[in-house]
Amino acid sequence: MLGYLVILNLFQDQMSQHINLQRKLTMSQSIKVLRGQHKVIIIGSGPAGFTAALYTARANLSPIMFEGSQPGGQLMITTDIENYPGFENGISGPVLMDTMRKQVQRFGTQAYYKTITRVDFTSKPLKVWADDGTEYTSDTVIVATGASAKYIGIESEKKFMGFGVSACATCDGFFFRGQRVVVVGGGDTAMEEANYLTHHASEVTLIHRREGFRASKIMLERVQKNEKIKFALNTVIDEIVGTDEGGRKSVTGVNLKNVNTGEITFHPCEGVFMAIGHQPNTDVFKGVLDMDGVGYLITKKSSTATNIPGVFACGDAQDSYYRQAVTAAGTGCMSAIDAERYLETLGE
Repeated sequence: MLGYLVILNLFQDQMSQHINLQRKLTMSQSIKVLRGQHKVIIIGSGPAGFTAALYTARANLSPIMFEGSQPGGQLMITTDIENYPGFENGISGPVLMDTMRKQVQRFGTQAYYKTITRVDFTSKPLKVWADDGTEYTSDTVIVATGASAKYIGIESEKKFMGFGVSACATCDGFFFRGQRVVVVGGGDTAMEEANYLTHHASEVTLIHRREGFRASKIMLERVQKNEKIKFALNTVIDEIVGTDEGGRKSVTGVNLKNVNTGEITFHPCEGVFMAIGHQPNTDVFKGVLDMDGVGYLITKKSSTATNIPGVFACGDAQDSYYRQAVTAAGTGCMSAIDAERYLETLGE
């Protein structure tokens, strides 16, 4: 009888261990079902996206990146960058972006030249769909889709982009020291750009299609008191004029059209700055992620976290104020660290 009880106890212990093992396996399998194909998906590239990829890749999170329709972001149309640390003699935007791309690929980042057209963040894992219809799932998503400068939309604007035409006075104002420039716009951005450019240019002309301004009173008064700034009101740019000799392009002036009379006059200048605003590339997240009235994603204080757990935003997609390559890279680093810490709460 005693031997029977010993065998029974051993059998019960084995059955108990077997049941516990099955429970653990079942729980593990259910967790795997809820987990994504990837630990980190990065939507967008540019300094923010590449930096996020660099940090997550070096943390062994094997990120995948969707570079979208403009791989490298706005810097791909920037000829010379002199305010990004580490390049004593400056560097071109495309070269910098290619260098960043190679760096993140060295650590294992997979980059796809696809655009994300749909997302579903209502449940875990997080789901995104590319423009070829492929579905991808992930435990975290980092949004680095950036923002696009608004332009007036004429052909000559495209022709001289990066060769006298710019949308960032802080980035390119230095290249116009002692030269004449024009600024297009009537809001606070245009006033800020015009004022900044007076530190470099010999003459700044503010072009606006109306007599009234959307700019705040204090910003407008500051511009009006600046002796280096002139105004061309009720006026639009009809054409940007320049030279193109063997691929060496340069702006020589603009044809201005009076919107009331239709009269066209030539205004000599070497630089044209578009300051009619920026549009964040966040349409795909409308109704999903919290954003302001313009479309900039809203993140929590001292964090890149959005209103959806596991989704983070960095770069110009959430920065309407600084909009610099170096600040975009900084928030890219922040989003990577935030994503890594979030994954730790999931048991990574």
